[in-house]
Amino acid sequence: MIITKATPFTKDEIEKLREEFDFYIKTVIDIDKKVCSAGQNRHFESEEILLKQGSRQSDLWGGGIDLETKTIDFNSFINIRPSDNNRDRYIQDPKIQNQFKKLSEYFFKIIL
Repeated sequence: MIITKATPFTKDEIEKLREEFDFYIKTVIDIDKKVCSAGQNRHFESEEILLKQGSRQSDLWGGGIDLETKTIDFNSFINIRPSDNNRDRYIQDPKIQNQFKKLSEYFFKIIL
């Protein structure tokens, strides 16, 4: 189940987001609008949702939350964007990586 919102996820919502991978939740975050779309099988699914809601491609970054280790990762094929100086699946810019981490902690503060 994909849930897209600008406020932290509730415990019930997190349970629904776990349906795809159980111990891992994929996320795409608009770091400008501060909106998170999570729970997808492939990051591009949430990327499409956010683009349709008016997000700019350059503001969308993908990663996820490992629920067992409580770690945030910055790994997604949607992050490969040479036009935005990101030539890898990992968010390479430390500033963007920090924004993504802080927003992930906000959206998932109930479990992190």
